[in-house]
Amino acid sequence: MYGAILGDMIGSPYEFDRGDKTKDFPLFRRRSRFTDDSVMTIAVAEALMNAEGMTDDEVKEELIFSMQKWGRRYPRAGYGGMFRRWLRDENPQPYGSYGNGSAMRVSAAGWLYDNLEDTRKYARRSAEVTHNHPEGIKGAEATAAAIYMARTGSSKEEIKNYIIKEFCYDLSRTCDEIRPTYYHKESCQETVPEAITAFLEGNDFEDVIRTAVSLGGDCDTLTCIVGSIAEAFYGVPDKLKEECERRLPDDMVDILNRFDKEIAANIPPYQDPFLDGNELIEAIEIFNRNQTQLNFVKIAKILRDSKVWVPCNMVMSDTDYDAWTNIILEAEKKGDLNSLVGKEFSNQNNIRMVPDILQNGEEFFFPVFTAIEEMGDYGESFSKMEYKFLEAINLAKNNERDVAGIVINAFSESFIVSKDLFDLIMQLDSNI
Repeated sequence: MYGAILGDMIGSPYEFDRGDKTKDFPLFRRRSRFTDDSVMTIAVAEALMNAEGMTDDEVKEELIFSMQKWGRRYPRAGYGGMFRRWLRDENPQPYGSYGNGSAMRVSAAGWLYDNLEDTRKYARRSAEVTHNHPEGIKGAEATAAAIYMARTGSSKEEIKNYIIKEFCYDLSRTCDEIRPTYYHKESCQETVPEAITAFLEGNDFEDVIRTAVSLGGDCDTLTCIVGSIAEAFYGVPDKLKEECERRLPDDMVDILNRFDKEIAANIPPYQDPFLDGNELIEAIEIFNRNQTQLNFVKIAKILRDSKVWVPCNMVMSDTDYDAWTNIILEAEKKGDLNSLVGKEFSNQNNIRMVPDILQNGEEFFFPVFTAIEEMGDYGESFSKMEYKFLEAINLAKNNERDVAGIVINAFSESFIVSKDLFDLIMQLDSNI
């Protein structure tokens, strides 16, 4: 539920088309607060947690009780007129709404059940107590289904295909196509497809939220819906969870904590593709797969800024040990050993630092290491020179042997950058 509530908070200052339709905005502002979307998300979660073993009618009664309790506790959270009257009614009845409120509050249903059938069933129940129009029910079911599929390992393509097949939503437009003419709309059929599209295009949790905000419209609800799906797919960074709790009253945090304990086994770890292991290797892998939805500016910066260690042999033209030792010591004092690579010295000692080459069958590879420790015993025989990764590419390209590529961390979990990627990587860096 953190994703839904964070989406609500982050989107709230830009509701009613008050944003600039851009992804470049402060993630939190003074007016970033929870609204009715968060209150009802908490209410539905508490009801569904309490409803285990109940009949369908009892589940609906529990939902009504919880939603009225929380709505009356926080009466100024920004409810619509019809729902505000429903909260005060002694005998509340559904009122045929197809508003997006049924989708923004449903996230708990995507987490509490171990199959898609029950997920959709309880999503439907959560909508029917107010939003019993077919579109209102469809919006809740589609959102909960997307959450369930995202948290159980479905790909974005599988989620997209299921939503199109089961709910007939148009997901053919891109966010760039939606953005220019999209404005404040409060129906499920004009909010849920846009939210799912923003999820499909986003690169990580934060980028999904920023993409949704950039569309404009009913921003707090749009981002509440998309945040609930993004959390299931990517997880939520701890720092954002902390910020979320800081902006919530204690009774709402208590429900969040209870919910997390109940579904602890289902919560995915936060997936940042650039922090979840070896940053350099993962950036190269992503670049090599040519996934057009990924943030290539971020990848380029990683490739540009990453440093590697290169094992080198020292080569000289004679045996004047003292002469070249003094040159090395002088370079060390200046902190510029790299300047010795391939350098011709005026004292007639031809001293060069020559990178080692590894052979695998009939192919040769230029070895680099992301840490000295990765060299193991092999590294004890060599001088070790630190380079930026792009510098290492140039060394490999200009090596006297025709190398097949660069091998990263050859003696642990090795990764090969083939020679045909050299120029593409350099070109990517030049374009940032």
